[in-house]
Amino acid sequence: MTPIVVYNSTKTSLSEDMEPTPIQAMSHGPTIPGLPSFKSLEEKRQWQLEHMAGAFRIFARHGYTEGMSGHISVRDPVETDAFWMNPLGVHFGMLKASDMILVQLNGVIVRGCRNRPVNAAGFRIHAAIHKARPDVHAICHTHSTFGRAWSTFARPLEMINQDVCNFYNAQRVYAEYGGLAFGEEEGRRIAQALGPAGKGLTLMNHGLLTVGNTVDEAAYLFRLMEKSCEAQLLTEAAAANGLQKQIIKDEEAAYNFKMASEAENLYCEFQPEYEYELFLTGGAFRA
Repeated sequence: MTPIVVYNSTKTSLSEDMEPTPIQAMSHGPTIPGLPSFKSLEEKRQWQLEHMAGAFRIFARHGYTEGMSGHISVRDPVETDAFWMNPLGVHFGMLKASDMILVQLNGVIVRGCRNRPVNAAGFRIHAAIHKARPDVHAICHTHSTFGRAWSTFARPLEMINQDVCNFYNAQRVYAEYGGLAFGEEEGRRIAQALGPAGKGLTLMNHGLLTVGNTVDEAAYLFRLMEKSCEAQLLTEAAAANGLQKQIIKDEEAAYNFKMASEAENLYCEFQPEYEYELFLTGGAFRA
């Protein structure tokens, strides 16, 4: 589906008293398209499902699969007390928009694919976060390799490069391990650890979780957090052999966060991957 859209960041010139948006600041020449607008909420719903399926395909391509573990949720724009999740036991690389399942915050399945259940532990985690954070519209969690490795240290990522500054003062650590989240209390503790402003959460002995205003934002942040864990682990190995780390200063890290870790900019950061997935598959996942 290609929605009829009106882009929010199409201005190509600014008056002297106007501060550029992050997208405008990044674009030398015409501003690249930003977040789309839709003619109806139903149109937005279908667009969200297509991008959700695209995120799963991208995660599969990068190897973020581990058996039946891992899930993405997206809050429904029509039934706002419900969110879409992936069916349990379907490989990320096979998922389509029509495979997703709409679940209310109270656990009732109301729409979508009825052939399979959702992940019970995943539902409790996502429901708790969606309840606690009305600003969060999408959540990503998988058992990716470098995220799991870094999670064993129960430490936040350091600001060792420009890209990880997208998490400056916006990452949290859940420094407990309560086993599989089959109880509601574990989901609530994870939501509390994320807090009111967290964008990324390291779950000790478990993996990573990211949130966003769109599934594109949450998925981009997950990819970034996973790669940042890899970079951190490589850096730690080098530092163990005597090399000294240089950490970005707070002032510069805060500036990078302000200019880059903004909803529209993070949405745009994900579009090259999404468009590449469209190119590779001919858009088959949008069905």
